[in-house]
Amino acid sequence: MAKKSKYYVVWHGVEPGIYETWRECERQVKGFDGAVYKSFESRAEAEEAYHSPAHLYVKRRVAAPTSEAAAPVSPKAVAAPPEYRRDTVLPLPLCVRADALAVDAACSGNPGPMEYRGVYLATGQEIFHYGPVHGTNNIGEFLAIVHALALIEQRGAKLAVYSDSRNALLWVKKKQCRTKLERTPQTEELFRLIERAEHWLRTHTYDTPLLKWETKEWGEVPADFGRK
Repeated sequence: MAKKSKYYVVWHGVEPGIYETWRECERQVKGFDGAVYKSFESRAEAEEAYHSPAHLYVKRRVAAPTSEAAAPVSPKAVAAPPEYRRDTVLPLPLCVRADALAVDAACSGNPGPMEYRGVYLATGQEIFHYGPVHGTNNIGEFLAIVHALALIEQRGAKLAVYSDSRNALLWVKKKQCRTKLERTPQTEELFRLIERAEHWLRTHTYDTPLLKWETKEWGEVPADFGRK
């Protein structure tokens, strides 16, 4: 008897789509943080699923971190989501989009060792992380937003970006990191990264919504490092 064929739907991966072999599907999801995919018995089922929200077919959970540094979200955000949220594993308010990246930065001192990261709100997974390097919190918040924008464009995704920093959102809008940090041999690596980010903003257009995370109403942003 001939082996029954399957169709693989990739909602979130290198290139979302429908694939006819596991090998093709694996190329899209292997090593891709927060990948969301599922197999179906027929092309018709796969087509219907692909054009529907992934949460109707895939139950997503936050993977247990292997270390404190690898924890995808802050401890405050590990609670189960309310019953009315079927699109995320995080306890997000109803008004917050789950098809989004949340970004945040942390700095020990100002300036001091700085790092930033982005978290996918549908799965709670850490999508990117940079640092630590010598810098400031505002610079980290700025770079995190630009990093998210560039990644979204690269992957052809349709996501929003949340940041709790009004300064960083304004800097991105003006396409300039208006820091007062002195450029020295210690900060040279960081300033080169700032120049790359500013160049990206000047040479790219994007329709990604940049949204303010309202900390007073919603609690800490899920990308928070939990060091306050």
